[in-house]
Amino acid sequence: MAGDFCFWDLRRTAWSLSRRARAQNPLPPLLLFTDPVRTPDPVAAAAALPPGAAVIYRAFGAENALAMAHALRRATRARGVKLLVGADAALARAVGADGVHLPERLACRAGALRRAQPRWLVTAAAHSLPAARRGLDLGAQAVVVSAIFPSRSPSAGPPLGAVRLAALVRAAGGPVYALGGINTKNARRLLASGVVGLAAVEGLSPRSSGTRS
Repeated sequence: MAGDFCFWDLRRTAWSLSRRARAQNPLPPLLLFTDPVRTPDPVAAAAALPPGAAVIYRAFGAENALAMAHALRRATRARGVKLLVGADAALARAVGADGVHLPERLACRAGALRRAQPRWLVTAAAHSLPAARRGLDLGAQAVVVSAIFPSRSPSAGPPLGAVRLAALVRAAGGPVYALGGINTKNARRLLASGVVGLAAVEGLSPRSSGTRS
């Protein structure tokens, strides 16, 4: 897509990655992670996503979290996009979200959340192969592994790279998303990795150059 949302190649690559997987496990091919600083207008970013994608709203204790979550729910419904809430099941229930994304430290809650909310999509973060296996074993329907490429995220560790990511995917035992530094220039390097989809922050945000996630 041209203009302020320069993520056509990223979007197209995400759908290519998940085309075969979607026949068996219909997970969103593209995830937008919100961030208070790096996605200053999450509603606009959500409104630009293609149908079938998903937004993961991370409130980080914001005072306007409920209002923002409601606004994102309206925007995502209008676009045919799923809404997951980061770490906060109560907020997810309050706005009728489609699921929850858990940080790595809370992956142990995945099974209980899925039992309580059978229709929810529950994902978990992972920063290593053991963490990816643990998240999937504990009930997450997919894990989001980071960082894949160099990233501006303050929490990003050393990047895995495409080769090590592919090895992790083969050994993880379940669906894996790639997050971290993914942009329109490097997304195609992940076509042979086995991931079910791509995740990004800045690469899917308004006025982003699509150079970092």
